[in-house]
Amino acid sequence: MPLPGKDLTASNGLLVLVATPIGNLADISARALDTLRNANSILCEDTRVTSKLLRHYGITNTLLTLHDHNEEERLSFLLTELKKGKIFALISDAGTPVFSDPGYRLVRAALQNDIKVTALPGPNAAITALVLSGFPPAPFMFLGFPPRGEARKSHFVMLKAAEQTGLKATLSWYESPRRLVGTLETLAEVFGPDREASVGRELTKLYEEVRRGPLSTLISHFKETDPRGEITLLLAPAAEDDNKEQDLEPLLLKTLKTHSLKDAVTLIAGSTNLPRKFVYKKALALSQKNTTKAE
Repeated sequence: MPLPGKDLTASNGLLVLVATPIGNLADISARALDTLRNANSILCEDTRVTSKLLRHYGITNTLLTLHDHNEEERLSFLLTELKKGKIFALISDAGTPVFSDPGYRLVRAALQNDIKVTALPGPNAAITALVLSGFPPAPFMFLGFPPRGEARKSHFVMLKAAEQTGLKATLSWYESPRRLVGTLETLAEVFGPDREASVGRELTKLYEEVRRGPLSTLISHFKETDPRGEITLLLAPAAEDDNKEQDLEPLLLKTLKTHSLKDAVTLIAGSTNLPRKFVYKKALALSQKNTTKAE
């Protein structure tokens, strides 16, 4: 059966983004299966993973790899084939393609070349974890995988600064099991050990688990029980009584009376766990404001 509203033998090409199961092979739509059967080729991250899905549904089709390491070099060939009228189904190993997976560069190039792009919606680990977390679903910010090493804390500090200037959203990341505890510890350092979080593990699979609670509780649990499988991590928005920004101005005014600007910033940034640049900007504005009044 062809794609609704689209003849698979038409002369103009088409790129179809097809969502595939994130664990349970039954979680795939009839439209997705029809597309995987009838497309000229399937673009996938790992042929071994995709072959398992296709065998399960008795589908035979040509597989072409498209992943982070070869996407750029394959663009020219794929665009040429699409312009010839080819129909490509783009999938990732699991979930919705392009969403923290390869395919963005191809989609952008196809659109720039007036090639039609459409999507068949379906499973997505971040959305599944969000609706299971019990946290506010909107606004919601997905941030991919946290940076590694020292950049991880800087990443979280920037988000903390954004919260202090008005951001109030549920935050979400994918993370590997071996880095989960370290990431939770850094989150606790930046956002506080009492901040509510949720860890979704093996979603839709036999051993699905969602743990919710303060960061300190989650750290203790996963130190005692090694996390396994695919991980989706969510951080709840700051509580309504988290008013560090409101407290910042009087604290700065008091400290600036007895300390230099530089020393006041150092002291307050350390005591409030707010980003130094953010505190400096506030302190400088207050200092300039007071100077103007004095004149």
